[in-house]
Amino acid sequence: MENYLYLVLITLAVLAIIDLMVGVSNDAVNFLNSAIGSKAIPFKSIMIIASLGILFGSVFSSGMMEIARSGIYVPSKFSFDDVITIFLAVMITDIILLDVFNYFGLPTSTTVSIVFELLGAAICLAIYNIAIKDGDWSSLASYINTEKASEIVYSILLSVVISFSVGMAVQYISRLLFTFQFENKLKTIGVFFGGIAMAFISYFILIKGLKGVSFIGSEVKDWVQTHELMLLAGSFVVFTIISYIINLLGYNILKVIIGIGTFALALSFAGNDLVNFIGVPVAAVQSVEIFQSIPGANPDTFTMDALASSEIMAPTWILLCAGIIMVITLWTSKKAKTVIETEMSLSNQGDGTEKFKSNMLSRSIVRGFIKIGSGLSYLMPRTLQASLDKKFENPLLNAHRKKKKSKDEPMFDMIRASVNLMVASSLIALGTSMKLPLSTTYVTFMVAMGTAFADRAWGRESAVYRVSGVFHVIGGWFVTAGCAFLGAVIFAFFLKIGGIVTFVISLIVLALLLYRNAKSHDRKIKAKALQELNLEKGDIIGLQQVIETSAQQISETFSKTNLFFKESVDSLIKEDLDGLTNNKKLIKKLQNDLNSTNNAMYDYIRNLDDNSVKGSRYYIISLGYQQDMVENVAVINSNALSHVDNNHKPLKISQAKDLKYVVERIAEWFSKINMTYKRLDFSKIDEIIKEREEIQEYINNLLDKQIDRIRTSENSPKNSRLYFSILLETNELISSTFKLMRLHKEFDSFRRRNA
Repeated sequence: MENYLYLVLITLAVLAIIDLMVGVSNDAVNFLNSAIGSKAIPFKSIMIIASLGILFGSVFSSGMMEIARSGIYVPSKFSFDDVITIFLAVMITDIILLDVFNYFGLPTSTTVSIVFELLGAAICLAIYNIAIKDGDWSSLASYINTEKASEIVYSILLSVVISFSVGMAVQYISRLLFTFQFENKLKTIGVFFGGIAMAFISYFILIKGLKGVSFIGSEVKDWVQTHELMLLAGSFVVFTIISYIINLLGYNILKVIIGIGTFALALSFAGNDLVNFIGVPVAAVQSVEIFQSIPGANPDTFTMDALASSEIMAPTWILLCAGIIMVITLWTSKKAKTVIETEMSLSNQGDGTEKFKSNMLSRSIVRGFIKIGSGLSYLMPRTLQASLDKKFENPLLNAHRKKKKSKDEPMFDMIRASVNLMVASSLIALGTSMKLPLSTTYVTFMVAMGTAFADRAWGRESAVYRVSGVFHVIGGWFVTAGCAFLGAVIFAFFLKIGGIVTFVISLIVLALLLYRNAKSHDRKIKAKALQELNLEKGDIIGLQQVIETSAQQISETFSKTNLFFKESVDSLIKEDLDGLTNNKKLIKKLQNDLNSTNNAMYDYIRNLDDNSVKGSRYYIISLGYQQDMVENVAVINSNALSHVDNNHKPLKISQAKDLKYVVERIAEWFSKINMTYKRLDFSKIDEIIKEREEIQEYINNLLDKQIDRIRTSENSPKNSRLYFSILLETNELISSTFKLMRLHKEFDSFRRRNA
């Protein structure tokens, strides 16, 4: 038994380290987005500040560890064996869940996951115990700390509304005071703004945060609690004076606020969320200590009443070690960057490529707000409306639209970044002081969305996509809750009945999933990097670069289109439903890549030099022809998939033979075209274009043959309809290819005349 316990503890320690890594990868966006988005501070400086905040914040999290020990379930109702099973189920589920969300680049709530995992595992074992003991189902509620669990869930849900509302209100007032041309007002309003921001941050982080620190005496805490208002007022006076001095020295006070705010938010994150990652393993260690303190205790009957004791505190050295691991992960995680991109795209002040598609709900909400806005505009005096609109005019945004886009442009200004950090860190620290594990993801995300909304970042061009994105993320949180609960129930059940065998199998499954997701994410990142290398519009500024980039892209399109066309016909002939389904996904991916290129066309045109503007017309039209080609293949594959999926009659041998010949001819033709663009050798382009007539004439003959079959022997209307659609779409594919090559021939002549 003792050896098994040591194995469990070692496993939990390893799982805690992994959980810290995947957790920080997901939550890094919470305290980095404002500083990164505003470009106020160099990236390395941001990382150093955040790292220090994490290290300090890890010490503040001791009081939060109670949540993992007794905040969700009643320890006295569970045996030692039950508690260890709950902890293992929670850790395994948590790592799998967070890693999956990181892979897809979606910020989710580590707090929601840990709360519902504890709840799911505890309920599972409560049901198991009741079933094998007395069958008294009315006692189920006594196993769960319903009051505390309900308080936690309510606080998490309420934080969504409060965070958005407070962020929106504070940002609206701040923008009215500063406008977008805030530099001239930093010496006056900025001094008081700096005093208020830093006073609030210090109040909630230092004063409220002291409640959770284990090494500070109760006398100090009591004195601070009785003098809170005096300390807040004193902080305001002191920080206002400091802000004034900073302005006199010629330094931007907003940069100071963003730096302090990033530190404070990282500290709040570590103080509030560390329990999500190591709370369960720490509770497991404490459970083993309690169990071993009673020699000869039976793990199946020894109840864990002592876990509910408020005197149990997490060792400071464990908290610091966890903080160090979090810092290392912050600097090295690739998945953290993927998650950061999601929130950045929803907060961006300008328009651009949107990460999310619109849906009916987002369109309805935006349409409703537009109508409400029109009604308010009608009722509001025109002078007041004009005055308010003037304060929200962003001349810098208009200036950026007229010049070449730079990767170093901020996504929003320092006023919004300061408000994000001040409001989010204050709300999280307030929740931590009340021992409520607020979701830092919920709070920071909704504050960022509230400030973006108040700042009119969601214009008519982007609002529907931003709202849709918010619903996607919020929906992901509810999915997190459901998956966390269900996953913990499953793992807890099998660990309970399977013992060490299930324990080993679970670890193997976990390792395989982590390895698979890591490899898949690396491939995803490399593919994206390759796409950016090939299609980066900011780098295409000259005529020769237009030719080279478009030729490379066209070559890749021809290569993939040829492959997908062949796969569609072959799978249809073999009635391979899986092949057609997989082919559909690959075609869709190619369509998305081309659409992404099309979405970036605005920036591409802006970045062309004056001598290459006419080249943009070639690039735009060629992209349209490529989209047509892929759409033709998509229709062929879709029709074939529908035919096979509905179990209609297969193609006749003669039809299959004719289509195979068409595929071979087009493959040869596409191969020549592909090499032409790949080598940038267009000397034989006229010969290649002429081959198109022969192929289309052959297809027209096949159409005539099928018509004769229908008049004489064909007895399958659906077969004929499918065959006609394939031939007609193939004709369209050839026509789109011909138009693309003719376009290039014209452009090549234009380039030679202007060389």
